[in-house]
Amino acid sequence: MAQIEMKNIVKKYGDGFPAVNDVSLDIADGEFMILVGPSGCGKSTLLRMIVGLEDITSGDMVIGGTRVNDKAPRDRNLSMVFQNYALYPHLSVYENIAFPLRLSRTPDDEVDRRVKEAASVLELHEHLERKPANLSGGQRQRVAMGRAIVRQAEAFLFDEPLSNLDAKLRGQMRTEIARLQRRLGITTVYVTHDQTEAMTLGDRVCVLRKGLIQQVASPRELYEQPVNLFVAGFIGSPPMNFLPATVDGNTLDTPFGKIELDERRAAAVAGRDLLLVGIRPEYFNDASFVEEDKRRHGMTFTARVDVKEWLGDSQFAYIPYEAPDAIRAKLAELSRELDSEALRTQAIVSIDASSRLREGRDAEFWVDTRKAHVFDPESGENLTRDEEAGAELTRLAEQDRVEQTEDARADLRTDGRHAADADDTDGTADAADRDRPSGGAHRSGAV
Repeated sequence: MAQIEMKNIVKKYGDGFPAVNDVSLDIADGEFMILVGPSGCGKSTLLRMIVGLEDITSGDMVIGGTRVNDKAPRDRNLSMVFQNYALYPHLSVYENIAFPLRLSRTPDDEVDRRVKEAASVLELHEHLERKPANLSGGQRQRVAMGRAIVRQAEAFLFDEPLSNLDAKLRGQMRTEIARLQRRLGITTVYVTHDQTEAMTLGDRVCVLRKGLIQQVASPRELYEQPVNLFVAGFIGSPPMNFLPATVDGNTLDTPFGKIELDERRAAAVAGRDLLLVGIRPEYFNDASFVEEDKRRHGMTFTARVDVKEWLGDSQFAYIPYEAPDAIRAKLAELSRELDSEALRTQAIVSIDASSRLREGRDAEFWVDTRKAHVFDPESGENLTRDEEAGAELTRLAEQDRVEQTEDARADLRTDGRHAADADDTDGTADAADRDRPSGGAHRSGAV
């Protein structure tokens, strides 16, 4: 296991295009780091530079305290799991997992021990003699992970490993990968374009945009305290709602009514003209389901329900609104960068699953205005971000990671001692059996 440090990493292609532009990122020993962003943001290129499959134009890549820019991939002791599994169809599961050990001429007994340990961890022991063609997608992915485990590498690198699986299987594999990483306590870098994977797997998440780092933080900080419009729009499903607003003293005038600001946020937006207010769908509700003592913390407004989606345990209403041309253009630009559906001038609001609001009718809604963020449409900056609150969220996440990693390593040491004790006991018993007279053995059996 090792720490990975990237210092001002740049990757330019022959035409001078910077796929990765001045990235500096420290990944702690045992940390699960997610690289996330839309297509073309540079996340896979950055991963390939870590493992050595892409040359670094400038900057330093340091793994375990050693600069590895000029080292070949085989000399970096890293294990990589690809999107397409890269299994050998003519080899059994056992031999696919054992392949990197065969290349390094590891003794057969050591190969057998490591393969069976990995198969036990990944629940593949029943499939060791099967060929990849006879396995499901999830089982093939576990075989690829087993091949990475047996190498006992300093870090795992995953390049969108679940993108070929169906939605249900992706959920199962997310859980398995998270459990495996915690159990092994190994440094892991995971590339994905799926923000759900990013939010559920990572200790920290690095959001990339056009080769530049936008924000590196815990999933909770990204969600609750995004640094800019891009991060706010990318993280979250359904995405954050963006409403046009103008400043009037300590209030923001929006299509749904006036939002009262506290002193800190009012000071941050003072003197500005057109702004964007960001509010996540879950901070809305059908006003009839909001208790009276809670209403005073937000704003009640009336709007027409355009479309309603009922999902059983939750429900969403779509509310259109009018917006200036500048805001429409900004939302269209943002949706193109996010590789998402067009961010229309409508709010997606979460309402109680038992609400009986009807499409095409006016309804009364409530929104928690304490959770509103205010963005500059030109720069995209989050003007009301609470940096201290965000830093505290990431600090707590780091504390949890350290404790979980220490517990996992302690469990591994305990398992190792138990295994050694069992081997010693077996050896003593074998010796005793060899020295014991045959009659004594029969008497022991009788007892």
